[in-house]
Amino acid sequence: MTRKQRRMTIIGGSLAVLALAAALVLNALRDSIVFFSTPSMVAEKHIEPGKRFRLGGLVQPGSLQRSDNLAVTFEVADGNAKLPVAYKGILPDLFREGQGVVAEGALDANGVFKADTVLAKHDETYMPKDLADALKKQGHWKDDYGPQASGAAKPAATTAQGNPQGAVR
Repeated sequence: MTRKQRRMTIIGGSLAVLALAAALVLNALRDSIVFFSTPSMVAEKHIEPGKRFRLGGLVQPGSLQRSDNLAVTFEVADGNAKLPVAYKGILPDLFREGQGVVAEGALDANGVFKADTVLAKHDETYMPKDLADALKKQGHWKDDYGPQASGAAKPAATTAQGNPQGAVR
């Protein structure tokens, strides 16, 4: 073998080892790559109690109950399924019923999600495309979720002379 052939063999072998390592890492992280699971996904996957994951959805109106010592219970829903959540701690300022939430924790033996972290989503504009599509199919989609059209600006009001209002001459 010439030096060039040996060099190419080493480079090719290195790339093969790197590709194999990347495939193994992605396979190991396959379930945790998702930012959060919805209650429907939790029901489909039959997640066993004690396994940590992120739960995301909308806080059901009328489900928020506060107890002593900062204990809170509420339901998270995605349109198809609901999952009860128990949390002990201070809730974010933007947390409220009907608002998006992402909670991190694990299911207990009774099927209640015991959260140790709760994050309130401040704006539904940034929801994942698949979740937006699911909400559209279920009829829970609001038109103001999507990005605003840049060409939809209102025309300026004009005076009787045809000059824009507030224009300085």
